[in-house]
Amino acid sequence: MKELTNLISSMSHLTYLPVRLSTTLLKTSCLCLFFYCLLATPLLAQERINPTDVTIVRDDWGVPHIYGKTDADASYGLAWAHCEDDFDSIQESLLSINGRSAEVLGKDAAVLDVLVFITNADPVIEKYYDTEVSPAFKKILQAHAQGINDYAKANPKELWIKEIFPITEKDLLKGYLLAQGVISNSVFGIGRLIANNMEVYQVPYMKAGSNAFAFNRHKTKEGATFLVSNTHQPLEGMLGWYEAHVNSEEGWNMLGGTFSTGVSLFLGTNEHLAWTHTTNYPDFHDIYQLKMHPTKKHTYLFDGEWHELEKRVIKFKVKVGFLKIPIRRTFYWSKIGTTIKNKSGYFSVRFPASFSLKAAEQWFLMNKAQNWEEFRTILDMQGLSCQNIMYADKADNIYFLCNGLFPKREADLNWQDIIPGDTSAYVWQPYDYHPVESLPQLFNPESGYLFNCNNPAFSATAPAENLKVTDFEPTMGFLERETNRSLRFQELIKDYEKVSYTDLKTIKYDQQYNSETFYTGALENLNDILKVDAQKYPDLKEVMDIIQQWNRSTAIDNEEATIVMLAVYKILKDFEAKVSLDLANTISEEQFVDGLRWAKDFLLKHYGRLTVPLGDVQRHVRGDVDLPVGGMPEILSAMFVTAQKKGKFKSAMGDSYIQFTQFTKDGVKIESCMPYGACNRPESKHYTDQMELYTQQKLKTMTLDKDKIFEEAVEIYHPGKRK
Repeated sequence: MKELTNLISSMSHLTYLPVRLSTTLLKTSCLCLFFYCLLATPLLAQERINPTDVTIVRDDWGVPHIYGKTDADASYGLAWAHCEDDFDSIQESLLSINGRSAEVLGKDAAVLDVLVFITNADPVIEKYYDTEVSPAFKKILQAHAQGINDYAKANPKELWIKEIFPITEKDLLKGYLLAQGVISNSVFGIGRLIANNMEVYQVPYMKAGSNAFAFNRHKTKEGATFLVSNTHQPLEGMLGWYEAHVNSEEGWNMLGGTFSTGVSLFLGTNEHLAWTHTTNYPDFHDIYQLKMHPTKKHTYLFDGEWHELEKRVIKFKVKVGFLKIPIRRTFYWSKIGTTIKNKSGYFSVRFPASFSLKAAEQWFLMNKAQNWEEFRTILDMQGLSCQNIMYADKADNIYFLCNGLFPKREADLNWQDIIPGDTSAYVWQPYDYHPVESLPQLFNPESGYLFNCNNPAFSATAPAENLKVTDFEPTMGFLERETNRSLRFQELIKDYEKVSYTDLKTIKYDQQYNSETFYTGALENLNDILKVDAQKYPDLKEVMDIIQQWNRSTAIDNEEATIVMLAVYKILKDFEAKVSLDLANTISEEQFVDGLRWAKDFLLKHYGRLTVPLGDVQRHVRGDVDLPVGGMPEILSAMFVTAQKKGKFKSAMGDSYIQFTQFTKDGVKIESCMPYGACNRPESKHYTDQMELYTQQKLKTMTLDKDKIFEEAVEIYHPGKRK
């Protein structure tokens, strides 16, 4: 249960990870050529991509610029380039999609295999694939699958499990489906039931989050339109971003970020417009209590008739040392959905994300949108089960949407509580959702700016123009809870009549806690750590004297921040270990004191003093590169760390893929940064070459200009022909 808790906690903030639900809650050809061809028959029957129609151009930073004659060519090239740079993460995703994570990665990954099984992805794909996925997009999916398969075939020594290849387009869709369940916090409902938590739905434990800012010409000194994409993700691994530029002769030309097995980009910029995502937290899942027969086991009442629960047995293997131990578990299925038995009874979970096969296609079409009208029409597909959308374009439009699939629920029930499961009257149907026009959204506010830092949709611009929660359907379950990042942004923006591009960077890279609040996405009362009574705890007097001098900055040279960082680390670690998805968001004075004492002992043991610059303790490390890094949880430039040896902590989650976009009179300008580099192979020079930029809060210049890209290219090659 602890592993499930940690998985859901770490993934609940995701901007999007198309695969790793299966990953993270959450969340890769063959024995010989003959075997490959035999299994690949479905793909061979389709029109195959010719790799010579695909060109990959690598720039100074190793970022791939992928050119294809068709969109399918380009998606094939994206798959190939991604495999070149991070085939391990792609295989990790494919393992989870196939329910074989524990077989390779061990017991901690077993939860992924269970989640894949109980979310029932395969039957949904079979049922809706032909009706919900267009023939044109099927070609994109098939091309991407071919790209991964071709790479696997050409590099057999890199394979973890040969039997999962070749993959199909349905495997890719399964990744999207499962990930939608994670980022909408819907699998969180399954976790609650397993933990026997029957409380009313609240904001889940958020370990991190994301920021998005949009400014129009009215609010910028340069008279340009700005968009900032600032996601907070794990810095590496299956949930880490991959940066790429994809271009086809059919009008696809976009630079941005994707995740492993993503067939297009999930956020970024094309010549005309840009968008990004932040996670939102309305009520995206429903829990029903079944009425069970008094004597007949596994029999429930539904619409006046008794039905027997369908048993579903999962069998998988868990790697323990050199052994693979077989595991067998039984779950259930009702007419409502996945069913969990716990101490309180039998409960079924239903969530729109488990039916959403349109997500992959919608994201692809968003990549190709040419203007606001096209982009807005694409949103009506309602393929994305959740996620806020922040948008800007060259016509100076800015837009914010609290997006999601909200079922048309009966108004006489509290849908955040447990729903009676004995009648179909309360069981909403897939694809019958409230339309986009009924959701919270703002278009071109007079203030000239929009923002979201995982805060409610009802604080998204200047106070006078903010929406009111009472104007929206109550059954959508909107939650009203600010984040520290939101409060800090609102505090900062008051000082600017207009914002320059430099000002915008100052805001985005701010490392200061809000002047009146101090809490993370997990704990609302961390401010109390600054108020512990030293007279009550004399051994903490020196600690509290230091904390009282702290100016709430988390810059690398701040000496007072270090003891606060350590105390917060300890408190959050203990909180995560004890929480059973019970949604508790406060801690006791005793826990504060324990955290402060641990921080004191840690500093005296490893440094011999209580005041140490934060950057001496908190490091950004990969390979042979070891740099100081600032930041703490829930600041605008957020950072979460993990403990290392010798009194050091390593950056692990926070600012990940960062992209700044300007739409100016001279065209679109793009800057970006990755935490480490474009390639996740240690032998590559691009394994660490962006780390200094990252820690110094700088960006690299990127472009969509084909002539410039080819002129400055470091490498130009076709898939499979790299020197």
